[in-house]
Formats: sequence, C-alpha cells, structure tokens
Amino acid sequence: MTLKSILRESDEQSRRAFLANTARGLLGLGAMPLFSRFAGAAMPQDAAAPVALRPATARNVIYLYMSGGMSHLDTFDLKPGSEVQGPIERLKTNADDVFVSQHFPLLARHMDKVAVINSLSSNQGAHEQGRYFMHTSYEMRGTIKHPTLGSWVHRMAGRVNPNLPGHVTVGNAGPGESAGFLESRYLPLPIGDPEAGLQNSVRAKGVDEKTFARRLDRLRRMNGAFADRYGAKAVRGYSDMYDDAVKLMSSADLEAFDLEREPEAVRAAYGDDPFGQGCLLARRLVEHGVRFVEVTSGGWDTHNDNFEQMEEKCPVIDRALASLLADLEARGLLDETIVVLATEFGRTPEIVTERNSGRNHHPKAFSGLLAGGGIRGGRTWGKTDERGENVIENKVLVPDFNATIAHALGLPLDHVLTSPSGRPFTVAHKGKPILELFA
Repeated sequence: MTLKSILRESDEQSRRAFLANTARGLLGLGAMPLFSRFAGAAMPQDAAAPVALRPATARNVIYLYMSGGMSHLDTFDLKPGSEVQGPIERLKTNADDVFVSQHFPLLARHMDKVAVINSLSSNQGAHEQGRYFMHTSYEMRGTIKHPTLGSWVHRMAGRVNPNLPGHVTVGNAGPGESAGFLESRYLPLPIGDPEAGLQNSVRAKGVDEKTFARRLDRLRRMNGAFADRYGAKAVRGYSDMYDDAVKLMSSADLEAFDLEREPEAVRAAYGDDPFGQGCLLARRLVEHGVRFVEVTSGGWDTHNDNFEQMEEKCPVIDRALASLLADLEARGLLDETIVVLATEFGRTPEIVTERNSGRNHHPKAFSGLLAGGGIRGGRTWGKTDERGENVIENKVLVPDFNATIAHALGLPLDHVLTSPSGRPFTVAHKGKPILELFA
C-alpha cells in the first residue's frame, strides 16, 4: 500500500498523528510536541471578522488562579469573633476598611491598589465544572467546548507582540488551556516550569540552518498538498503553529522566557517556588507584549487540615502577589495590566472537626481580587452574612466577574461569535461588568 493510499483511507485522527510525527522527524525540532496538540480545534464561522474594541483601561491580564477552591473566610472575607472563623486573625491594611488574614502581611501594604470582591457566587460546586465555569462563563456541556477567557481575549483583542504568543499558561495542568470552538491558533502556550524557560526552542543538535530550512520547505509543501486534497483545518492549524514556533526561535523576544536575566534580588523577592517564579515570568511576558498570562497555584481543596494548609499556602501567594503589584507599579505597567486572583468557589463556614478542622466546597459565596488596569483599589465590593455563607449585598455572578475583566480590556460584550454548529456565543455570556470598580 502506498503512502498516498494510506492517507486517503485514514481517519482524521490518524492523519493528524501522522502529520505530527512526520513533522517532528523532518524538522529535528524538539519544541514541536509542545505545539502539536494545538491543532484540530474547529474554526468559528466568522473567524476572520474584525472586532471593534471599545476604549479600554487595560491592555494585558495576569490571571492568578487558585485551583481547588480557596477559602474566603481564611483569606479576604474574615468574620472576627464568629465561631466560623477558627484561629485566623485579620490584619489592617494600608486601605481604610479593607482587611486581610494574618497570612498576608506583605499584601496588606498594597491593598490600596486592590479591589476585594467578597460577593462572588457560582452555581457549580464540583471542581471540574467550577473551574470550567470560572474560565469560560458557560456551564459545561457535552455537546460543545467553550473558549476560556484567555482565548477570548486573544481572539478579540489580538496580539501585542507578533513574535510572541498572545496567551500563555504557567503551571502544571493549568485549567485555562482550551480554545474551545475557536481556531487552534488561540490556544495558549503552556509553560510547566517557569524557571526552565521555553524548552526545546533551538534547533536540534546536528541540524544546521540550511538543513533546517530545507526540512521546513519540505514540510510546507507536504502540508500544502495534503490541505488542498483533504481541506483539513488540522493541517492549517499545524502550519500556523510551526510558523509561530520558527518565528519565535529567531526572535530576540525569546529572552522574555529566561528568568536568569532577572537580578537575583528580584527573583528572591517573588519567592523561591514555582508560583512566585511564575508570577515573575508573567511580569516579564506582559512586559514583552504577551497579552494574557495565567499562573496556577494548586492544592486549595482543603477538606482536611484547612488551617494548617492556609499557613503553608497563603504566604507563598502573599509574597508573590505583593512583589508582582510593586514590580508592575515601579515599571509603569500596573495601569495597563489588570491583575486577577480567582478560584472556582469558597469553603464552608462549618469547620469539619473529624477532618482535622477542614472545610468543604461552598460555591454560594467566595472572594476574588482585581488590581490595576483601571480598577480603583483600596475598597471592598459586596458583602456576605455574619457567617460568610450567603451573599447579602452586590452579588457578583461568575459571568459578571469575567465581564468586568473583558470591559477593562475594551472587549465588546455583545459581540457574537458563531460556533461551527451555528450557535451564538459572547465573551462573558450575559455577564454585566461592575462599572463602580473603575476609577
């Protein structure tokens, strides 16, 4: 059987696998496995249509995601004197009437830059569904996959730096790594270890420039013939990703991924841990023109040992976020960068003694933070009852939270993208931005 007949009789998945493996062999380029999983997402019918943006207060997003369900009662919505509070005390901050838990002494000095939203509310109480809802504004469905906020931003606002990705995720198994029904070019570039830089971003050993160029030309001709014959969007997706990878390899902007270029004192300020270094990488990336960077901190599902885990996890966030805000401000980047801290839900007021003082899932009320990018800091928005159980003032639904971020970026909330199935979707699915948060 000839190669031509094998390709003709193979299904779409087999053809994609063949292209990926062949391309890796042709190029001798180790970065290709990183990009190969990006191809195959469907293209919305109006993918080429321009989006008219409204005046924006922000250009970039650094999105810090606390995966697992961060306890609002032990971080930013404290209830001093209540039996639900446990052993954690609250601290005054440099903003009047804004308080944080005892685990955030460094961040307390920067709360004049931060708006605390203590009235977030979700209808999704399971992790996967909650993360999906927070990232997309849509409930999970078996019939369609929705784009995450980062992919919406990339699609609607475009790239700032043509040599760098429009969207990057930092951390293992980040929940923001999906373009949904959007074309594969709007998927993020995933970085697992922020200190490792962009791995496999140089030609393989023994592949000189001439050989590399010849292999690229061979790959383009093969992809072109295949696309002409089968009309496969996956092939075009691969071609786009290869072109982007090759462009980045020869760009001076590649140094944006290299934390070794930072002074040791700056690296130490962020913390010697993956999240802290991820925040530093996020600052470097937005500084070089990456529009949306998500950094994930895992392990916030504190069913057991809630207070011990707060003592361990919160100081890492405290140091990294305080350093990030100070660093962005010092470099003149905070005004154009909206910094977000989010999670899928909060934790119950009830303290589960048989689980060594754990807290369970609680989607009805939880907290998030917004700073920079036109947000007026030094204030708290929304309120929960005396137990932190229910929102009693200025409820903020998940789509409202995302609409506020989109509004800061100048994205038109009523702009419709049509999925391949013909269904209309918008960036924050009927969410209403909290206009009172803007300066």
